[in-house]
Amino acid sequence: MEEIKLRLNNNGEGSFYVLDSQEQIAQLVVSVSGDELTAHHTEVFPKGEGKELGKRLMARMADYARENHLKVTALCPFVFGQFKRHPEIYSDIWNSPLE
Repeated sequence: MEEIKLRLNNNGEGSFYVLDSQEQIAQLVVSVSGDELTAHHTEVFPKGEGKELGKRLMARMADYARENHLKVTALCPFVFGQFKRHPEIYSDIWNSPLE
């Protein structure tokens, strides 16, 4: 199983990503500022399709948010959809627009 890694630059911009033989096959683009993580975009490239990488990226992002006491703002439609479908999993980190 491919390992999910995180890269952030000095401005707090970066992504959770998955490599297969040094080729990036999926990413969840994020930025971190203060106590907020913003999820901008999730993409699984053709080579990574069918491996549930989007859900695995979400789980890793959620773990990171919890470990670092961050609230998540979901600008990404995939992340937003997962938050709405599974509030029991993500309510502790979701910076919901209804709050």
